[in-house]
Amino acid sequence: MRDGKRAVLRVYLAVGCGAAVGSMLRFLSGILIVTVMGLSALWATGFVNVLGSFVIGLFAALTGPDGRLLVSPAGRQFVTGGICGGFTTFSAMSLDTFILLLQGDIPLAGLYLVLVVALSLVAAWIGHMVAARLNE
Repeated sequence: MRDGKRAVLRVYLAVGCGAAVGSMLRFLSGILIVTVMGLSALWATGFVNVLGSFVIGLFAALTGPDGRLLVSPAGRQFVTGGICGGFTTFSAMSLDTFILLLQGDIPLAGLYLVLVVALSLVAAWIGHMVAARLNE
């Protein structure tokens, strides 16, 4: 197999393996937040989206062209596309919001959607800013 094909295969495998790790972490965080802590599943979905946004902002800046960490393309995709992609869940957030709308709780649906999106963006920005400081 040519080196180019091996490199592409490594990236695919990295994303797949990272997604498995991220999905398991999301599942376990849901158990912790809902079953152990007794909070609503809305908290679990919001938590993984905000934390995942922080991690991807931090890692992308740490491993970018001006970053402090030298990571292979496969390693970068393992974390960003794989772990963070498997951990965060736009689809669950959409379903949660849709269910709230079906239940007629329009104010909570709007608040939930705006808060999760806004907090996720702020978390990504904070992650990026932390990494920028570390990169100095």
